[in-house]
Amino acid sequence: MSRRNQVDPHSALYAVSARGIFMGNRGCLHNNVPEVVSQWKNLPWITCTLSYTGPKRKLMSPNHYTELFFLDEPTSYAAGHRPCAQCRRPAYNRFKKIWTSVFPQQQDLSASAIDKLLHAARLNADDSQRTWRTKLADLADGSMVEYAGNCVLLWCGKQWRWSFTGYTQLSLPIAGNVEVTVLTPEPIVRLFAAGLADTLDTHPTANIVSS
Repeated sequence: MSRRNQVDPHSALYAVSARGIFMGNRGCLHNNVPEVVSQWKNLPWITCTLSYTGPKRKLMSPNHYTELFFLDEPTSYAAGHRPCAQCRRPAYNRFKKIWTSVFPQQQDLSASAIDKLLHAARLNADDSQRTWRTKLADLADGSMVEYAGNCVLLWCGKQWRWSFTGYTQLSLPIAGNVEVTVLTPEPIVRLFAAGLADTLDTHPTANIVSS
């Protein structure tokens, strides 16, 4: 049975069998049935590695965090997550270093302080996803946008239609001067432009060019 713990670029949770290449959490979102009853509980929304060498436990164990799954890292960033400071320490350190370079007035911020800033950028007051608009040409690689009813990843100079199982290249690319709705929080897009996109782990299908 598929559990409702697969995350899309809108940060919504769905019950699908695909698992993607990253895990993460937002706290304990499920009850004892178990079924998901909340979209988030904790301010840290983190992205974790799928490989884990510690003790194994059943998914959605009672009173434990809810395991969430992402197609890839651009998907998790679009949903408002950041790298886990424990299981992905090098990725978190890189993230924080670039954050400091982009926002020099925010030197030496703790993870909890960054989480508060990210939370304000990813959600509106009613817990809906906070989006923003700009021209496509102004966005960095790794950004996820919504266009014509699709979530679209900008990657390696190409545009990729997102799905839970992978990407397909758009046959009719969006023109650079078109204004689009951006799903990736604005601070993250600024980090992408400053070099964070260089080390993004994308799903393998985003590197297959259609003929």
